[in-house]
Amino acid sequence: VQLQACGGGLVQAGGSLRLSCTASGSIFNINTMGWYRQAPGKQRELVAVINSGGSTNWKDSVKERFTISRDNTKKTVYLQMNSLKPEDTAVYYCRADIYGKDYWGKGTQVTVSS
Repeated sequence: VQLQACGGGLVQAGGSLRLSCTASGSIFNINTMGWYRQAPGKQRELVAVINSGGSTNWKDSVKERFTISRDNTKKTVYLQMNSLKPEDTAVYYCRADIYGKDYWGKGTQVTVSS
């Protein structure tokens, strides 16, 4: 199983980015998929996760600005990030719970300039 994330980049404050993460391998069902982030000098933290039924869990400070969704047929999770702020700058990691085991993608850099 591999997770491939893409969509990061450099954007000005107030701008938008869309991250996507696709799982590949012998997978028939993915329970939870989602995004975490790690800023320099800080611990990795939850951004948003979504389970196979569509229920979500969020970091409060992004809940009104970000949207998480998934396409089960494509084994892909998306994170639409709007109204980005400099404090959103971090490496964003995709995570998937597949058959009770955690898998992580390599991370994609998001940089928001002021």
